[in-house]
Amino acid sequence: MEVRPIRSQSDYRAALREVSKLVDMDPPVASLEGERLEVLSTLVEAWERRQYPIGAPDPVEAIK
Repeated sequence: MEVRPIRSQSDYRAALREVSKLVDMDPPVASLEGERLEVLSTLVEAWERRQYPIGAPDPVEAIK
């Protein structure tokens, strides 16, 4: 199982395509595909947290 870090937008899009394929397969968690899905999902989450941070909402806006 070759998994590489996500370092660019094209890496990110490729990882998303692979995650989508694996989700459609619905592999068992203990399978190679299931493990690959878990690792890729973790990498995608980390990339999204760094690239698209969501700040804390304004308290008044949060109440609305």
